[in-house]
Amino acid sequence: MKVSVKVPATSANMGPGFDCLGLALPIYNTITIEETVLPGTGIEINLMSEEDAIDEMSFDNIPRDENNIVYKAVEMLYNSIGQEPSELKINIQAQIPITRGLGSSAAVVVGGLLAANKLLGSPADETALLSIATEVEGHPDNVAPAILGGFVMASQEDDGSVIYRKLNWPEEWDITVCIPDFELSTNIARSVLPEQVPMQDAIFNAKHLSMLVHAIDTKDEKLMRVALQDKLHQPYREKLVPGMKEIMEAFRHEDGVLGCVLSGAGPSMLVISYKYDLDKIKSTVRDIWEGQSIKADIKTMKIEPKGAEILE
Repeated sequence: MKVSVKVPATSANMGPGFDCLGLALPIYNTITIEETVLPGTGIEINLMSEEDAIDEMSFDNIPRDENNIVYKAVEMLYNSIGQEPSELKINIQAQIPITRGLGSSAAVVVGGLLAANKLLGSPADETALLSIATEVEGHPDNVAPAILGGFVMASQEDDGSVIYRKLNWPEEWDITVCIPDFELSTNIARSVLPEQVPMQDAIFNAKHLSMLVHAIDTKDEKLMRVALQDKLHQPYREKLVPGMKEIMEAFRHEDGVLGCVLSGAGPSMLVISYKYDLDKIKSTVRDIWEGQSIKADIKTMKIEPKGAEILE
């Protein structure tokens, strides 16, 4: 028996929502898990880039054994019900670019968990799967929208449980995803963040996070233009993303552009707009990056309303 699961890309943080906000995007990875019948075959992991992948993938540094993050997630699920994984063949068809801040690791973790859960007869419910995925990923901002779709706010509590809610993203708001042709690992992006931040910066983000949630819930474009500001992670990561400061500044006073944020840990960026010239957004970002010898794939898309989907 084998099961395939299609999982969307995700973008975390959305400016002030560091480690607690995320949204799903219509770029997908498909994970297939098959229980092999031959004893002693062990774990087989295959990674493939789909023809319409947004950029050329490099899988050189991804483990193909028990150290693979998909296998680790699957093993945790099996262990949670008192079992050990049998001989498994895991195929990963990747469309989501790696180390670009678009939730590629969350997508494969979620896909592996849902496929394994189906193979086991669905012993884990949505809440349990989200908790396991969060334990593997470290925080729920990517895995929650990967499972649920849409725009999600989520918090991992001290007891390990995850509290989450979906909000309706305004259909009129466009998202332009700007993906540069260089990688930025999450570990490096986190290494530049301070262990402690000034109290006024924490208060600043708390205020703007509350504004952001309300702006999305009420479709308030004016409030959204103010809400997307952040002082906890983007100012520190700016030095790791050439052109980031210039791109943000270019749209700061443009009517119709609601804001520009780093996608997850970066280096991809999102430009959120309402009734604005989308070609102008693309040309502006492309010109800034080309001035620094950076090529980019820039696409405007709507939020993916559905999360991970088990394929029949």
